[in-house]
Amino acid sequence: MSINPGILEKAKAIRLLIMDVDGVLTDGRIFYSAEGVESEAFFVRDGFGLRMARQAGMLTAILTGRVSGAVTHRAKELGITEIHQGAVNKLHVYEMLLQRYGLTDEAAAYVGDDLNDLPVLGRVGLSAAPADADPRVRTKVAFVTTLGGGRGAVREVIDLILTAKGRWEQCVEG
Repeated sequence: MSINPGILEKAKAIRLLIMDVDGVLTDGRIFYSAEGVESEAFFVRDGFGLRMARQAGMLTAILTGRVSGAVTHRAKELGITEIHQGAVNKLHVYEMLLQRYGLTDEAAAYVGDDLNDLPVLGRVGLSAAPADADPRVRTKVAFVTTLGGGRGAVREVIDLILTAKGRWEQCVEG
């Protein structure tokens, strides 16, 4: 992975990784059964990456504008305790997370894909977007993944952070 040294410096300082869901942890599609039951697909390698991040001592959080039982279930399965759904004002929740953990903007990373993510993306130490994010978002972030949302974008960001911290190999080895 050939990454700009400035991005690696930003990644090295990250202690909190915050992610949007639709278009980031999923590919943005929502499926409904004939009975109206909603389902979403999550990428297994993103989940493994989130486990590695937690193993390395990184805090992880979900911050999404929608509310979904599938998100709650997946977050619990991965051990993510900071689950913020139905967030109308994502910046307010972001600031609350910083305060709760005594962190600064430089210690936080956010992965978002759409216009409602821009206020948080503009504040964090490391801003990232999936390859298939809204083009206006991709031009505003420090790091654009090569993979799309729900297809490994989150894992790519985690690999970047763990590599910058010199922790990637340790996490892979278990």
